Amino acid sequence: MASEMQRYDTNEDDEEMGMDVKEEDDEDEDDEEKNTAMHAIAGFDGVHGSNSSSRFQHHQQYQEQPTPGGSRRCRPLEEKERTKLRERQRRAITAKILAGLRRHGNYNLRVRADINDVISALAREAGWVVLPDGTTFPSRSQPQGTGSAGGTPTTMVTSSSSHIPTQHIPPGSLKGVPSGFQNTDDQSACQMKSVLVPTSSPYDSSSTARSQTSAMVADGLDTQNDPFLVGSADSIDKQVVDIHTKLQERDFAGTPYIPVYVMLPLGVINMKSELVDADGLVKQLRVLKSINVDGVMVDCWWGIVEANAPQDYNWNGYKLLFQVVREHKLKIKVVMSFHECGGNIGDDVCIPLPHWVSEVGRSNPDIYFTDRAGRRNPECLSWGIDKERVLRGRTAVEVYFDYMRSFRVEFDEFFEDGIISMVEVGLGPCGELRYPSNPVKHGWRYPGVGEFQCYDQYLLKNLRKAAEARGHSFWARGPDNAGSYNSRPQETGFFCDGGDYDGYYGRFFLNWYSHVLIDHADRVLSLAKLAFDGTCIAAKLSGIHWWYKTASHAAELTAGFYNPSNRDGYVVIAAMLKKHGAALNFKCAEMRMLEEPVDFCDALGDPEGLAWQVLNAAWDVSLPVCSENALLCHDRGGYNCLLEKAKPLNDPDGKHIFAFTYLRLSPLLMDGQNYMEFERFVKRMHGEAVLEFPS
Repeated sequence: MASEMQRYDTNEDDEEMGMDVKEEDDEDEDDEEKNTAMHAIAGFDGVHGSNSSSRFQHHQQYQEQPTPGGSRRCRPLEEKERTKLRERQRRAITAKILAGLRRHGNYNLRVRADINDVISALAREAGWVVLPDGTTFPSRSQPQGTGSAGGTPTTMVTSSSSHIPTQHIPPGSLKGVPSGFQNTDDQSACQMKSVLVPTSSPYDSSSTARSQTSAMVADGLDTQNDPFLVGSADSIDKQVVDIHTKLQERDFAGTPYIPVYVMLPLGVINMKSELVDADGLVKQLRVLKSINVDGVMVDCWWGIVEANAPQDYNWNGYKLLFQVVREHKLKIKVVMSFHECGGNIGDDVCIPLPHWVSEVGRSNPDIYFTDRAGRRNPECLSWGIDKERVLRGRTAVEVYFDYMRSFRVEFDEFFEDGIISMVEVGLGPCGELRYPSNPVKHGWRYPGVGEFQCYDQYLLKNLRKAAEARGHSFWARGPDNAGSYNSRPQETGFFCDGGDYDGYYGRFFLNWYSHVLIDHADRVLSLAKLAFDGTCIAAKLSGIHWWYKTASHAAELTAGFYNPSNRDGYVVIAAMLKKHGAALNFKCAEMRMLEEPVDFCDALGDPEGLAWQVLNAAWDVSLPVCSENALLCHDRGGYNCLLEKAKPLNDPDGKHIFAFTYLRLSPLLMDGQNYMEFERFVKRMHGEAVLEFPS
């Protein structure tokens, strides 16, 4: 299709070029007529019956004669041919450029676009405003005297789709892409619920530019031999980002102060509950304090502290760590980590669940989450045993409460001094509130929909009770047509458009499945509020963004978020957190997805759309929202994206996140340019003015 469009553009351009050449020929004919008239007056061609060929030969001879001033009145035929050839070459190059922009960049350029249209499209994509008369200025400012004839300011909307609210996009069409080019999944994306999205960051446009360049290289364009892509893709990407950063960087001076915490390494405390490399940590903390970082975040691992026997807690290593942090006048965000570490992205250590819990699991594997095939996941305990006394005479909820109460007693002085500023309570795998629906150890790979994790005997018993209470005991089962871990929505009968997920049984099952998640968080947070009375508590929510643009939101459904296109599944979670006065720590992949090898478009993922849906649900009930980066970040472009999401531009209510945690402390962060960029990021998070230096 793209090649047909390119041929069509080339043909149109050739027609236009032909018209220009024809105009030149017409001008030559006019000159010929004038010359003939002059000859007639002078008597050179006095006989009206002279043949046309002799007149043409005489005109050709005259055409080659110099004028008295020494210049030629008409160009020689050879020069005209060279001009036509250069014009054809120029138009061929233009046609290739326009076709490439349409194909790879979704630029909505008209058929007979000229260089002004191209420059205008690129300027708008960079976040600038281009008026019809050519006046161009940044979107944050207005030119002097710009407005309508009556003095009313002119309102302009940029062409970038990231700046257009979803309700303004015509059904069945995307930016610059006719509806005929969309697949069925794209059409179903148009049925997605409306989410209020603030004005997009100018850094999103730079991200788009780099993504487009990468796509061009991936499509097989020769960057070495093609004159339009001279140089490597990396150099092109760097130039694009540098240009956009210099043109569009936002000034955060005077914006609200957002505390910045740095996550400590996962293995800062070893399995013997000892502080690892105390001297190295002291040096790093000293550096963090010098750039006014507010504090650090540390995981308190259940598998380390209560490793050997029930209620036998060993906090020694954490006590020494907290004392070192306090000496540097830094605050501490603590995570009650009731899950294992290892096997997930970014895990560089292995910390299993307590040994005594594993012994219970060997005799009763139903304490773990289980998939349809009967595979157990020992990453965390099943929510089905929250009220079952299967852990040496205690329920899972009692085990969590005893652990939190022990921590509160042991570190009372740090609570009283305000050193511990927040306690985040682990509620599932990776400490996040979700089912372990996409375990890599069981073969899941992005962007599979995952599998439901409700097949241990305790959750099945809960499902059976719910089905009987509904009056349909045959509904006491999991879906049998939901595919496998790596299925795609349209490959299953349950998640496809119009699938069983939206039928009577599907709605019953998904409602039950999501309520088990909410009930678990409700129980644990109520006890956390009791244990840490007077201290802010928080829960982490992960961003399952792939298949977000489909009707079913399949990956979210298997993770426990009942959030299809016709239902908001995050409002009820926000209401539950609000009841306990808990903050929401939301982690989702940033829009700066440029260096990731995964294809978010192919998975119909929308991290930004999901993020704003969750933020709106939280802010609507005045819930404090914390955030952390999901991907490693050391460059200015990435920091700018984080800043824009933390402090949305032009928000009428001035909403912003409550605190930010940087992932994670490492020698790489302290290295040269990385350190300078991070220091600059911290200042801007604090709302301070920064000095410019080359990025």
